Amino acid sequence: MKISDIGGEFALIRRITAKTGTSPEVIKGIGDDCAVFRFTDERYLLVTTDMIVENDHFNLEWFSPRRVGMKLMESNVSDIVAMGGRPLYAFLSMSLLETTAVEFVEDFSDGLLTSAGKHGVILAGGDTTHGTEYVFNLTVLGEVEHDRLRLRSMALPGDLIAVTGHLGGSTAGLELLRAGISGYTLDHLEPHSRSAAEGSLIASRAHAMIDVSDGLAPEVTHIAEESGTGAVITFEKIPISDNTRESAKHLGRDPHDFALYGGEDFELVFTITPEKAKALASVFSDFTIVGEIEEKNAGIFLEKDGKKIGLKKGFDHFR
Repeated sequence: MKISDIGGEFALIRRITAKTGTSPEVIKGIGDDCAVFRFTDERYLLVTTDMIVENDHFNLEWFSPRRVGMKLMESNVSDIVAMGGRPLYAFLSMSLLETTAVEFVEDFSDGLLTSAGKHGVILAGGDTTHGTEYVFNLTVLGEVEHDRLRLRSMALPGDLIAVTGHLGGSTAGLELLRAGISGYTLDHLEPHSRSAAEGSLIASRAHAMIDVSDGLAPEVTHIAEESGTGAVITFEKIPISDNTRESAKHLGRDPHDFALYGGEDFELVFTITPEKAKALASVFSDFTIVGEIEEKNAGIFLEKDGKKIGLKKGFDHFR
């Protein structure tokens, strides 16, 4: 039986987690951007891990080793930030080729550590082995004040759905590279996490929060399913940059598809009351209201031209 036969990546995760144990020290286990553990009287410990594989998450025809290192750190930091937390320590595991040059590893490390320095992360350990392709795995530990912890499950009916920055740029850049078309590809080659300060500021007013790893549609779906609510995204309000629109025009594609189902933008999606959204806007303006959380039985939809359409599922490694 193949993984696709049981429903794909998330069905596999549910199958595994059904057999896991629990502990009073685990505040939140599998199913969010980070695992959350009891730590001190004021703070929780956050733990996240992410793996990137050659010819799946990066292609060395387009990525320099330095950019691979940067992407790995930024994607992990984004998970910590999405919980309202601050990243602290990282542990790196690498599967290298037997023919790998020292200069490759030095360039990769320079990118990883440059990104780490920007976010205040200390590389504290790891492991190295060899294989037939490059595989890099990073585990990041962080912390968050008890009252700033934000889970996917905290959304409430009546909340607005908001997203920072613009969406779709990373996927647009990837499609340009695949098509051999010159254009704006930096959003894919050098993605950036939001800072811990920005995440904490949003968390001080928001309810639920998640980062955009797989596209706006699946991230909002995760929030609604974990919170036991409905949700609606307004098509016309999705924030898309001029560069992404231009890229989509060259590709003959709709940029909204990149924003909804692309991913790796590492922006933050959060839910917030209308009153607190106004208060947040007075100190942090780089976000857009794109929808609303609805009652449990309302379903999860995209509203376009006044009509509600069921959201498609997002990226799945095994579907």
